[in-house]
Amino acid sequence: MSAATLPTGQEPHAVCVPFPTQGHITPMLKLAKILHARGFRVTFVNTEYNHRRLVRSRGAAAVAGLTAFRFATIRDGLPESDADATQDPATISYATKHNCPPHLRSLLAELDGVTCVVADNLMSFSVDAAREMGVPCALFWTASACGYMGYRNFRLLIDRGIIPFKDEEQLTNGFMDTPVDWAPGMSKHMRLKDFPTFLRTTDPNDVLMNFQLQEVERSEYASAVVINTFDELEQPALDAMRAIIPAVYTIGPLASVTEQVVVRRGPGPLDAVSCSLWREDQSCLTWLDARKPRPRSVVYVNFRSITVMSWQELAEFASALASSGHDFLWIVRPDVVKGDTSSAAALPPGFLEATKGRGLLASWCDQEAVLRHEAVGLFLTHSGWNSTLESLGAGVPMLCWPFFAEQQTNCRYKCVEWGVAMEVGDDVRREAVEARIREAMGGDKGKEMARREAEWKEAAAGSTATRSLANLDRLINDVLLSPARLAAHSKWLQ
Repeated sequence: MSAATLPTGQEPHAVCVPFPTQGHITPMLKLAKILHARGFRVTFVNTEYNHRRLVRSRGAAAVAGLTAFRFATIRDGLPESDADATQDPATISYATKHNCPPHLRSLLAELDGVTCVVADNLMSFSVDAAREMGVPCALFWTASACGYMGYRNFRLLIDRGIIPFKDEEQLTNGFMDTPVDWAPGMSKHMRLKDFPTFLRTTDPNDVLMNFQLQEVERSEYASAVVINTFDELEQPALDAMRAIIPAVYTIGPLASVTEQVVVRRGPGPLDAVSCSLWREDQSCLTWLDARKPRPRSVVYVNFRSITVMSWQELAEFASALASSGHDFLWIVRPDVVKGDTSSAAALPPGFLEATKGRGLLASWCDQEAVLRHEAVGLFLTHSGWNSTLESLGAGVPMLCWPFFAEQQTNCRYKCVEWGVAMEVGDDVRREAVEARIREAMGGDKGKEMARREAEWKEAAAGSTATRSLANLDRLINDVLLSPARLAAHSKWLQ
């Protein structure tokens, strides 16, 4: 029986708990809307800090909710702030783990008729809270499968004495280029520097290294793990995951699944529900429309919500874009430069005048719509997983400048395994970036990347039409609607 066929008044009630950063909130909201379209009542849980940001960026209507789609908040225990910036990753990771659990348990007890919990894998304390309620809990891994296995291999790297590092010189003396061709579920082309960046520490008690390792290991205790990917793209990593966690459901690319399940139903009141923590600049699409006569002519640059850089790096990127000769749309958050809330001040003198008429700077945009626009021919990206899948789904080749976490892993796979990207390199220099842009937009490498992108775009569409939608139905019927899934699970943490 599907949720949509349950008798009126007996709709299942899913509580969705994202990790409180934009890159995790966005896919969780998509999954929540999909469950709502499949007949679930939904309660979407933000931290109080992000709830206030949503009200400022989108207005109170964005979080007003509907009869069967409500928003709720829990405390993260951090000092109150009204800054429109992402909280420090280590700080928010520690805070959610130690401060949020009692508040989530209280919320679940207050809500009416909770039948399942769908929580971010980095909020794995939700498994314990759901168990106390006697309901199943599916953990949602919002990143890549190769990223997941990158974290799982931290344990083997620790056991082999490779991490934590012996001294900080190993970060710069070539040690990071050490091949790691033995890691289960990973590409044979991996180097130490391609693993998630949280291993780059000399401290055995490093917060982020231990937090990420513990969270992925705790996924074994969930009723199921849901992941935003498709099997054809990451089969070896998924095989390794399924050897550890029998119930793994691939339901990606999530943007395509949302299109099939939610958008094609036609306009509805849920369209107004958004969790964008920044106000989107609607002029971006209008600007791109003016470039339709020259398809694939625009370089789109966006490092999304967490990446920060030095003012020197910003200036190098700006100079490269100016000298490349190509039109560009550049999303520059106010907080993208370290310690600076006015990033535009770091732009090179004369940059705006030199690029007048062929460049647009904006503070935020609807990225999915931008990438789908026929004028966009290249995406300069931090290689976050949402951005990667959105670019694959749109068939847009990429230049990669990964910042942290598993972005380095995604970058390696895109460049070496999937053939859809080139890497900028850690040391940003305008000449090198300009050369990469020119090659990607018109060279032989760029043409090959575009060909591979077209193949993966077709594969993603085919997977959505068959496997991902079927996996979604299996997830709903076998896990979220099945209290037996809870009773059958024997590996609960004490």
